[in-house]
Amino acid sequence: MSKTPLAPLSIVNGRLILPGEAEPVAGGIRVLGDRIAEIGSITPGADDRIHDAKGALIAPGLVDLGVFAIDLPAFHFGGISRAALMPDQNPPLDHPARVRFAAYSGKPDFWVHPLAAATRDLAGAEMAEIALMQEAGARAVATGRRWIVDTGVMHRLMQYCAMLGLPLVVHSQDHGLSGTAVATSGEMATRLGLPQAPAEAESIAIARDLALVRMTGARVHFRQVTTRAGLALVRAAKAEGLSVTAGITPAHLFLSDVALGGFRTFARLSPPLRSEDDRQAALEAVGDGTIDVIASGHDPRGPEDKRLPFADAAPGMAGAETLLPLTLGLVRDGLISTGRLFDLIAANPARLLGVQAGALRTGHEADIVLIDPDRPWQVDSGKMAAAAGNTPFDRLPVQGRCLALFKGGRLVDQISG
Repeated sequence: MSKTPLAPLSIVNGRLILPGEAEPVAGGIRVLGDRIAEIGSITPGADDRIHDAKGALIAPGLVDLGVFAIDLPAFHFGGISRAALMPDQNPPLDHPARVRFAAYSGKPDFWVHPLAAATRDLAGAEMAEIALMQEAGARAVATGRRWIVDTGVMHRLMQYCAMLGLPLVVHSQDHGLSGTAVATSGEMATRLGLPQAPAEAESIAIARDLALVRMTGARVHFRQVTTRAGLALVRAAKAEGLSVTAGITPAHLFLSDVALGGFRTFARLSPPLRSEDDRQAALEAVGDGTIDVIASGHDPRGPEDKRLPFADAAPGMAGAETLLPLTLGLVRDGLISTGRLFDLIAANPARLLGVQAGALRTGHEADIVLIDPDRPWQVDSGKMAAAAGNTPFDRLPVQGRCLALFKGGRLVDQISG
């Protein structure tokens, strides 16, 4: 991308998603350099680049908290302008040089915010060089796909993160209960003969970590809370005043363990899909504010990882392209407002990471997405922009499409027609 200074940009005739507003507000946005200069009723300059939104939503670029791969075509397709990269890489992000490299890996079209590995090699035994990784660009610390079994290690980790002012992103599955399970205990797992673990593996892990939050004052984000019991614990912790937040992916909002039928490995996820009762509890938690972040969990996996017996297949789904249309369904169903949706997929993850993004505010970097919330299309695993199309939503008709994406005021993606 050229570094030649761009003329000012004016996006006109749109419907703005603004902080504090439940529903879109008619107006436009003007960008000077790479920053938002004016919002609302704007007057384009004589030399401005004019982009006619034609009634589309003008929204902040999505901020995806907890992806496992940097997959620019998929992110651009989904209107995602920034993502927090999980430390589960090869090798793990447990060294400052790796964190620094990751932080530059998407520029200039995409911002990557690395999550530093909590422990060396993500083994859960010895704390990694967290302060040095923070200096190298880490915005938070994460335990990866693993729960730290040693309570002493987790206690020291929370103390250290609290001292550094870094949020800790945790995976909540008590390994002593979950072991090598690939499904949640219940009728479906039993019928399929799959290794299974009780849903309580999640709530037990959350309960222990909440006790440590009380002791340390750490800021903790439970990356995926997927059970009724786990959500109840987080809800009570918030009422108590603890500094905790909770996330979830669309898969756990829209699919139950019934989706495992036929041994569909695209539905092999971590944590595993839950019962219908847990799914309904998750929807309730989105509606009442217990859930703070909806993330894609983007983890493209090729045939070598997915075309295997279910118990041997790798967990994960390609979620960047479906995050926006699936969550727009929550608005159409009347569960949440449009403004609340963009808090979940943009403003809240940006706030957790401590970056000036995720909201249309003057002075913020001009990460802007234009969206037609009603545009119909069909998810097709064979035609996805992602590095691999391992989606459990294959062939699902959806509504909502990113029409154009601007990164720092520069157009990086646009669809025609």
